Amino acid sequence: MGKVTGFMEIDRRDRRYAPAADRIRHYKEFVIPLSEEATKDQAARCMNCGIPYCHNGCPVNNQIPDWNDLVYHDDWQEASRNLHSTNNFPEFTGRICPAPCEASCTLNLNDSPVTIKSIECAIVDRAWEEGWIVPEPAAKLTGKRVAIVGSGPAGLASAQQLARAGHEVHVFEKNGKPGGLMRYGIPDFKMEKHLIDRRVAQMEAEGVVFHCNVHIGVDKTIKELKAAYDAVILAGGSEKPRDLPVPGRDLHGIHFAMDFLPQQNRRVSHEALKSNEPILANGKHVVVIGGGDTGSDCIGTSIRQGALSVTQIEIMAKPPEKENKLLTWPNWPMKMRTSSSQEEGAERDFAVNTVSFSGEDGAVKALHCVRVDEKFQPIPGSEFELKADLVLLAMGFVAPVAEGMLAEAEVKLDPRGNVAADMVAYKSSVDNIFACGDMRRGQSLVVWAIREGRQAAHSVDKQLMGKTTLPR
Repeated sequence: MGKVTGFMEIDRRDRRYAPAADRIRHYKEFVIPLSEEATKDQAARCMNCGIPYCHNGCPVNNQIPDWNDLVYHDDWQEASRNLHSTNNFPEFTGRICPAPCEASCTLNLNDSPVTIKSIECAIVDRAWEEGWIVPEPAAKLTGKRVAIVGSGPAGLASAQQLARAGHEVHVFEKNGKPGGLMRYGIPDFKMEKHLIDRRVAQMEAEGVVFHCNVHIGVDKTIKELKAAYDAVILAGGSEKPRDLPVPGRDLHGIHFAMDFLPQQNRRVSHEALKSNEPILANGKHVVVIGGGDTGSDCIGTSIRQGALSVTQIEIMAKPPEKENKLLTWPNWPMKMRTSSSQEEGAERDFAVNTVSFSGEDGAVKALHCVRVDEKFQPIPGSEFELKADLVLLAMGFVAPVAEGMLAEAEVKLDPRGNVAADMVAYKSSVDNIFACGDMRRGQSLVVWAIREGRQAAHSVDKQLMGKTTLPR
């Protein structure tokens, strides 16, 4: 490495947030980037550790030590080229990935990993500013046509790779704009949507054709796609939410998180709401059920809408403040984490199960809860109530929606209800239909979706052409 002793001489320093009192007044990003010199210093902390476990911690296998070294030596353009060789959209992962690479960093043994995510974001943001990121259309067309269903990170990654290989690529999206969950699920304060628009424009210049407001299985059949294209990639999401079937579930004011979050994203982007019923948190006591990222997004959105209070409950026990490194490293550890949204004023409670809801005049007013032990069994005498005018169910997603497109395609599903396809060929049980991303692996991270999209593109190109130069 360029600075062999950097990790001993330079302390870890990461990006900061704007004060909570300021950032909750708007829906813009609020992360304050490091200066160029500070970013170079942080890159200098990357060790010559022999075995870079960060490569394995990162699902797209970013060559992290390489671009850290390039940043340290002020070769930002080559750092961008290296970064884009493994990741089509580092500005997405640099904002919304939880950074399993940092958990795998050797310096994480001392709780001071390299600020990999921040450096990644700095590289790509500078590359856009300098004009280094330009369309890369194929030099020669193959005459093959590929349809991709879904324009989330898996679909976008597949589309870009296949277009650059010379195929005619058409992406079908049921919503009004491309981006999938990144556009309609991730709040703007975590990732502004002009970042997606910029990539879509690049891909259109590379020959990708986007068909929005086209719901495959409703507006167009999968059989029509199979007849018109040489290959079809199913890259939709795992959209069937986990429900909470307890007494009172039908009361007004109890909604799935993914009915709530997209509405606010559409308001920010001045799109029409898909529902006639606005779901708003202003002036309400909000309870979020589910302790993951989706629940956190509900918290930040509710606070910005003017909720009177926000409480987040989780059925799992409270995780430890610190992990046992000797047991967990270099894997992703289970430990207490506090998101920027949770810092903004939410109450959090753990080992809580919701037994029922109660209300007045058909609207929810309270949750009836009980504390549970390590086997999720109720603890006698621990019952309590939570006041609630709005309840948001953010307990994860169980599978893709089976009705419609998947039923019509007659593809086999795995025991969890995902499209059955392996991680080598990404082929479904039906000829010329492939699957990748959350539709294949279940609810997961944006970086896993990008990886699967790239690998599915490799497999499709190899089937269509007999060989491929696309990387896996």
